[in-house]
Amino acid sequence: MYTVLIAEDSKPILRNIRSHLESLGLPLAVAATAANGEEALERLRERPVDILLTDIRMPKLGGMELIEQAKAVAPHLKVVLISGYSDFEYTRQALSLQVFDYLLKPVERSQLEDVLGRLTRHLDERPQAVRQAPGNALESLLVPGQPLRAEIMRRGPQVPLVLCRQPLTPAGQPWTAAQLQAALDAQLPPDASAVLALREREAMLVLLAPAVCTGYSNACELMQTLTAELDARGLHAAAAGRLQPLDPERWADFGRQALRRLDEELGALGTPPLDTAYPGGAVAGGVAAEQLASRFAELILQRQKEPFALKLEEQLARWQQSGVRIAELERFLTVIGDTLATLDPDLDAAGRGELAAEARRLLEQESYDKFARALQAWTATQFERLLASNKKSGTELFQQIDDYLRLNMYSFVSMADLAERFHVSPSYISRIIKRYSERTFVHYYMQMKIEEARRLMADKPQLRIRDISDALAFSDQHYFSKVFKEYAGCTPSEYKERLQEE
Repeated sequence: MYTVLIAEDSKPILRNIRSHLESLGLPLAVAATAANGEEALERLRERPVDILLTDIRMPKLGGMELIEQAKAVAPHLKVVLISGYSDFEYTRQALSLQVFDYLLKPVERSQLEDVLGRLTRHLDERPQAVRQAPGNALESLLVPGQPLRAEIMRRGPQVPLVLCRQPLTPAGQPWTAAQLQAALDAQLPPDASAVLALREREAMLVLLAPAVCTGYSNACELMQTLTAELDARGLHAAAAGRLQPLDPERWADFGRQALRRLDEELGALGTPPLDTAYPGGAVAGGVAAEQLASRFAELILQRQKEPFALKLEEQLARWQQSGVRIAELERFLTVIGDTLATLDPDLDAAGRGELAAEARRLLEQESYDKFARALQAWTATQFERLLASNKKSGTELFQQIDDYLRLNMYSFVSMADLAERFHVSPSYISRIIKRYSERTFVHYYMQMKIEEARRLMADKPQLRIRDISDALAFSDQHYFSKVFKEYAGCTPSEYKERLQEE
């Protein structure tokens, strides 16, 4: 399995790429995402990855500069460039930085599958020495300032486990390496265990002496015993591991594998022990979760408070019955938070960040029931704020729509164009126009264009009807004449004749 960092400042594009990537069935896992170049570089310093997918133009640090600095941090990093440009200069720069390949926007699934398929095959063919480069050593997984002690390495093969705090459980004792070590020391003989704090998910790598594991028939039995003891001490843990001892040089690969299993299978209502010696069970892909979140996002865009609340209550019950994964909840909360942020034009970057943090903090509740109630209360509060703002801004939005249509009178503007421009759903655009003009969007827009056509005929009689039709972006003159008669009560030719008679 290879790890991927996606650096893209557009959240919709990022979600689209991630969704495609997770549906490909390739040995790839998204380890992190970043919204700008500086954030991406920091993520790479915190946790080396195998592949970087980066947009060529991003805030704070551009794609080319990011690649150059990232190569200094991780020389064996493979880079795929995402660009809206296909000119020679960008290609030349990319080749000079040894970019593996590039993807042109909009990134299509087939395009992504082709490039990443070739890249994973290339990574599989690397010499073993490169795969075990220093950047892939165990130290890169550890919390800084926590070097491997020589005595741990000298112990030779150990039975490895990775423990992380089980979400949605009571806080209990502080979740630290020292607390876990003390709890294990109380259960096991002296020097029979070592606990090392990892960077991800506040996880811990636990190394056990093989002698203390001989009484267990499988890894799950061992992990159940240990986590039950920890649970009794107020340390609620989820575990992934194996019963077979591993040499020290294999601990890093095991750590990454165990972390990926926990990322994929960590449950909101408890997590059974995960034996990494066997493949994980079928895990629902990210596409279904994205589609579910998108349906709720659409209700937010339409300001449908009551339907949203009813569907959320149903979904929370469904999640509880099915045993939802934390990864699904995280994805759902991210989409909901992003959607709410886009609807508040007064929210700056700091405000959007705080809104996203509020959503993430919902997963710090002490039980699933408390999480469900907190999510319902939080979304209700956000809807109240949204609707209160909407009451004040409905007139303002209609005026902005009117101004935009008049500014783009000589182009074709669709309902979808307006929805994208003003960050609302097409149906909401339709309701606003109907409320303030008492006409549908099509009637309002066509009336506006026909009024402009009449003005042009009066002010510039030398213009031909075809010229006016083309200028106002009608598909053909016949259609223009038909619409003109519907709104003006006569054909364009008849209208011009009346003007001449006057």
